[in-house]
Amino acid sequence: MLKDICASLGKRILFYCDYTGRMTLLFLATVKKLKEADGKETLRQMALLGADSLPIVLMTILCTGMVFSVQTAKEFVRFGAASSVGGIVAIAMARELVPVLTGVVVAGRIGAAIAAEIGTMKVTEQIDALKVMAANPVSYLVVPRFIAIVLMMPVLIIFANMIGNIGGWLVAHYYAGISTFTYENSIKTLAETYDMVGGMIKGSVFGAIIAIVGCHKGLNAPNGAEGVGLATTESVVLSIILIFITNYFLSVILYV
Repeated sequence: MLKDICASLGKRILFYCDYTGRMTLLFLATVKKLKEADGKETLRQMALLGADSLPIVLMTILCTGMVFSVQTAKEFVRFGAASSVGGIVAIAMARELVPVLTGVVVAGRIGAAIAAEIGTMKVTEQIDALKVMAANPVSYLVVPRFIAIVLMMPVLIIFANMIGNIGGWLVAHYYAGISTFTYENSIKTLAETYDMVGGMIKGSVFGAIIAIVGCHKGLNAPNGAEGVGLATTESVVLSIILIFITNYFLSVILYV
């Protein structure tokens, strides 16, 4: 009994070690091929993966900023700390809420799309055709998507921070009766530029995770429509898990 449990545990550990190694090798191969990126394809991917994600990201963060302000504004006013509401909302949004939620939204929308697109190409043997034509799949498929997401995530985070703070102000002003001057002054007093910069750094890291996981799942998708669907689902789930885990370590490194 114990022998079987140890054998099963050992196989699982070896599987995860092998899986982690494959992901790391794909990341290193992508970094090595960055100079070979097709500029036109990269710009196309930036539009598809970044700009087209802006509306859903803004809607998500607007609602989050409003909800966070609802939960804090009234309590702060009751304890005489109305002058801190804007700064608290801005710091929380810039450091944690905006980067993480943007990463989750992009993972659900873009990570799934990458895995499905590349997985379909793999199942229909288009990737094999690329190899026959001496085209490197990493340079042709992975690098443009990697660069696009890494560059566009900070841009999404900038706009998301703006709309999130606007949502927080709307609630603080019209629900809790905090003046616009008090709210703005609180942001200027408590929040720092580095709060935003740290969030943008997080966004780039999350973008890299989403791109590598999505591409890896697509390139290794099992044959058949079911395999593509499975790869897509696993891509989203794994990306979100890694975003939350990575967020803890980045928060410790950047803000502690």
